[in-house]
Amino acid sequence: MDDLNWAEFERVDLRVGTIIAAEIFKEARKPAIKMSIDFGEEIGIRKSSAQITDHYTPENLVGKQISAVVNFPKKQIGPMMSECLVTGFTQPDGSIILAVPDKDAAKG
Repeated sequence: MDDLNWAEFERVDLRVGTIIAAEIFKEARKPAIKMSIDFGEEIGIRKSSAQITDHYTPENLVGKQISAVVNFPKKQIGPMMSECLVTGFTQPDGSIILAVPDKDAAKG
């Protein structure tokens, strides 16, 4: 794996958002959840999907704060346009757990 240089890392815009809506992404090839995430006034609400169904349900995601990269290009995922990349960590069994702040954080 190639190391990033500092200038490359500085370009990553990682922000905190609050999930305001979530539902099973029925059209996805692999089990996933669609989310609407509020990043505050500057960025607004963005949509994303994540393959996190092993540990999360739509019901326990609403209200949860997450971290996401907001400056990747938009990506078409089936019928949905993903507008940010929700961050998480792959577990030994292949499942994903979300990267979340350990205390309430300001959106954006």
